Amino acid sequence: MIEVSSLSKRFVQGSGKKAQTVQAVSGVSWRAANGQITGLLGPNGAGKTTSLRMVAGLIAPDEGEVRVDGIHVATETQRALARLGALSDARGLYPRLTARENIVYFGRLHGLSAAAAAARAEHLAQLLEMKPLLDRRTEGFSQGERMKTALARALVHDPANIILDEPTNGLDVLATRALREALRRLRDEEGKCIVFSSHIMQEVERLCDQVVVISHGRTVAEGTVPDLLQRAGEHDFEEAFIGLAFSAEERRAAGLQLAREAVPGHAAQGGVL
Repeated sequence: MIEVSSLSKRFVQGSGKKAQTVQAVSGVSWRAANGQITGLLGPNGAGKTTSLRMVAGLIAPDEGEVRVDGIHVATETQRALARLGALSDARGLYPRLTARENIVYFGRLHGLSAAAAAARAEHLAQLLEMKPLLDRRTEGFSQGERMKTALARALVHDPANIILDEPTNGLDVLATRALREALRRLRDEEGKCIVFSSHIMQEVERLCDQVVVISHGRTVAEGTVPDLLQRAGEHDFEEAFIGLAFSAEERRAAGLQLAREAVPGHAAQGGVL
């Protein structure tokens, strides 16, 4: 389980007189349960990546806290991160090593014995349907093959919790479907707590048990897809997302109009930040 409470983070951009403080995240809160896929959904720049980097202990929040299985990331960092597998992208594989060697190497870094790391590589290859890749060098891999290898590497120490930041970026349709199926197996067969960030509504709608909508660095809605449809007063998830994530002024400025707003005399509902 991952619990995020009132996270805030500011960054200073530029220097000297041109320095500006940017509020990247402002009081974000959400909870991801075991045996579920929780989606962080928001437009580009909403604060999803910054939030996940704080969960992974890569940057410290200015305010708020993160707990992984009840363990405070800020005060018990190593103990908390031992229960977390993080996948930001598929870069960083060692191209001269095979997929198996990449996975085993990271297992050894996590303190696994050579035999335990090798056994985990075999198990993950079967779980993620990547056995034909195991003994090939990764330098010739497609983006989808690299993503599977990177995911196996993130899972080698058998963490109970997994976070993935926009993992389908750059993947083709078949690779995206394969990744979705792999995540479902991790949820259904191993009971993992999975957090999956995306700005693509269809991905989140098809894959996630719970959805957290983030906009302008804040949590604006949380619940199942039916919950969010009901809250937004919509039948289409894309329409619901637009209504929840963007104010009426932002929609007008972008030339967007919700279906219900196009009906004469129909009052706008919800979605105003």
